[in-house]
Amino acid sequence: MKNPHLPITITRRNLPHWTQAGAIYWTTFRLADSLPSKKLKTWKLERDIWLKLNPTPWNHQTWKIYHRRFGNRLEDWLDAGYGECILKDSKLRTIISDVFLRFHGERHRIHHGVIMPNHAHLLLEPFKNETLSYILKGMKGCSARMANLQLGTSGTFWMDESYDHIVQSEAQYHHFINYILDNPIKAHLQKHEYTFLNP
Repeated sequence: MKNPHLPITITRRNLPHWTQAGAIYWTTFRLADSLPSKKLKTWKLERDIWLKLNPTPWNHQTWKIYHRRFGNRLEDWLDAGYGECILKDSKLRTIISDVFLRFHGERHRIHHGVIMPNHAHLLLEPFKNETLSYILKGMKGCSARMANLQLGTSGTFWMDESYDHIVQSEAQYHHFINYILDNPIKAHLQKHEYTFLNP
């Protein structure tokens, strides 16, 4: 969980990224075609205006407002099944889950996760001397190469930037576990269309 006694590093690309040694992260990454560009453009414009009015660092309440206003909307769009949803293919999900779990117990711990038709969620804990950005870069790069090889395609597989959030409390940790478990039900998926990661 978030440690109130350790410093937090804040970086920013399109999204804000908070990192802290020993933290557990809620992470989401999505396929390149998973959101309609028109919806995403409108969302980004609204979010950029909101960010100018609410500069970081944020307290817990501001984070909640941000997630309710922007994070939840993206999640709803992802669950609506935009794009080709190529991760409905169980072979691709097996390839990707194998990559995600490759260094489980060595470089990081995956507390729980789910691979959906067009995105993935992980509760991920980097081990000492490992960084979240390095772990996600490896996971996404390797899984993209192997998936493109399986599909006989090339080009962008995952969107470049992932969403990540430091788990703030035990209550929030259990909230994210429940979100993962409920996500396929919320998206009206059949059992053969998603894969849980619960090592």
